[in-house]
Amino acid sequence: MSEVNLPALAKVNNDDVKKTPTAMQEVELALKECGFGKFHLQLLFSAFIAFVAGVIVTNSTPYILPVAECDLNMNLVQKGLLNASPYVGMILVSVVGGFLTDTFGRKMFIVGGNLGVCVFTIISATSQTYQLLIAAKFFEGFLFAVSFTPIVTLTSEFCHRGVRDRIMLLQTSFAAYAQIIAALLSWAILPNNWKTTYFDGALVLNTWNFYLLIMSLWSLLAAILYMLLPESPKFYITQRRYDEAREILIRIYRKNTGKPVETFKYIDLWKDKRKHAIDEAPESEMTLREQLMAGFHNVKPMFHKPLALYLLLLCFMNFFTMIMYNVIRLWFPQLSTIVEHYSVDGNRDLCVMLDEYTADQRTRVVSVNFNVTDVCVPAVSGTDTYINSVVLGSICIIPFIVGGILVNKVGKKMLYTTCGLLTVGITLGLRWANTRIAMVALFSSDAAISQTMTSLNQALIVELFPTTTRSLAIGMIMTWGRIGSLVGNVLFPILLDLGCVVPIYTLAATMICITSFSLVLPVKK
Repeated sequence: MSEVNLPALAKVNNDDVKKTPTAMQEVELALKECGFGKFHLQLLFSAFIAFVAGVIVTNSTPYILPVAECDLNMNLVQKGLLNASPYVGMILVSVVGGFLTDTFGRKMFIVGGNLGVCVFTIISATSQTYQLLIAAKFFEGFLFAVSFTPIVTLTSEFCHRGVRDRIMLLQTSFAAYAQIIAALLSWAILPNNWKTTYFDGALVLNTWNFYLLIMSLWSLLAAILYMLLPESPKFYITQRRYDEAREILIRIYRKNTGKPVETFKYIDLWKDKRKHAIDEAPESEMTLREQLMAGFHNVKPMFHKPLALYLLLLCFMNFFTMIMYNVIRLWFPQLSTIVEHYSVDGNRDLCVMLDEYTADQRTRVVSVNFNVTDVCVPAVSGTDTYINSVVLGSICIIPFIVGGILVNKVGKKMLYTTCGLLTVGITLGLRWANTRIAMVALFSSDAAISQTMTSLNQALIVELFPTTTRSLAIGMIMTWGRIGSLVGNVLFPILLDLGCVVPIYTLAATMICITSFSLVLPVKK
């Protein structure tokens, strides 16, 4: 009898072990039970405000370039450096910030980062020299990078797998709405002629200074909203703080459903502490050194196959995608202003107008007969530029709606490859754009599709990497993306000076490259 039943009993025990869900799987089941409701709406609203604050870090600079050109005595290359300066700060902290987020939690870095952005935006707003402004923008980027990675991670970890991809695409679409808000606020503020002097002329605040002061309120509001949200339950699980994780899940259930706590199916989750090895030292009692060592131990799998290869591929692809997206996005207000002032002769090719502008810039620089009594008159953006920027932001929303519908049907890989092919054709079309409508349509489509590709990169990271390395992985791909943004913004005015077709063909070539690499992306986990 024992010879017959012993193997069967062993098989049953093995099946029970295999069927026992891990703590992370139990979080997924509990989140599914919580559903989607008021808590997630609060989470998404907080993320929306934080995205607006983050976009303003980089997007406010392009709008002040034309109006502040004379106040700060900027040339084309200096404008490119000012556009790029936030990305230098982002690059320096992204990877370290991702590691610290995985080790110490998401919420504290989101709140602290946004408060820091608010402080340095105020410093930017009161700057009187180009040097102070570019330094303040550097620190804005530094602190934005501290807060952005945990925002993406926190949202993903409050959503179960059934809705996660669509929520991630929706959250990334907030950047498009933020562009619209930034354009509308710029349109409302920058055309005004405000000027105030303090301390006997030591502090002069022009319109663009007041504009930056107003923009600093977004990051302050984001910090306040995230103070009201809990930490990620999945992070608490990695720290073996099960009681706190359970309380957060109960809070989500109660807020989403409005039902009594007693009806929650997982109200007693993890109360059997032995099951989850709670007898180990609580994380709160660990020293800082022990926490850091635990963090290093958790990220080791990230640098072995297959995760290391996935990370390398996604970093490479995000590098070129962000070059495309941020060159198009950050230079669009300036290019639109140029078109406004150089299209007086009727319909002219975009490249003809840009080449004429760069020729005029070179003439001003080399002129030895410059009359010092001449007053610098900036080429202020007109109504068309702001309307074009609103249109660009509006069109950027469309791919997220389409992508949210298609991502679960066709898959991330197919969607990414299709987007890459579209950007190649659209970018080449810029060379022959000869009307404002065509120019805006092509620039908007390029920005929208490349932004969708960026969000797909983030969704792939969330899918392929575990909780203990997710923030670090997102931080690494964002670091390479920001390096791409930095390189693109510095090189674009240099390439533009060589001729309009040079940057256009260069951008098209980079998109051909990453589209080719997307063919080797994994189809599933």
